[in-house]
Amino acid sequence: MAFMISQRAFIKIYLITMVERHRGYGYQMLESMKDEFSGFGYVPPQSEVYRALHELVQEGVFYRTKRLKGTDPRVDFQEIVLYHFTDDGEEKARLYKKQVKADLDRCLGMLHKAEQDNYS
Repeated sequence: MAFMISQRAFIKIYLITMVERHRGYGYQMLESMKDEFSGFGYVPPQSEVYRALHELVQEGVFYRTKRLKGTDPRVDFQEIVLYHFTDDGEEKARLYKKQVKADLDRCLGMLHKAEQDNYS
């Protein structure tokens, strides 16, 4: 068993939640996570976010679609990749988040114990 939760698992649960909430494409997800965690001094590496998205696609949780970023195809040439749940992806995501929740609870317990034992 790992000492603490892995960074990839941490990123994956946020990506799953963002897709549940229909929150944009890869770069938007990355920027959202940067904003969310900047106050904690954590900046998720771009490479890890895209690796996590790729793994979720490979694991059959997400599938990808492409579309132009803007609404006018005559001037908007930037293509973005959107992520959606596969037919059974929501169930796979729910099970994954449940597993990660158990790891988070274990890690929180260890951190709270360390704080109490060493800083009380």
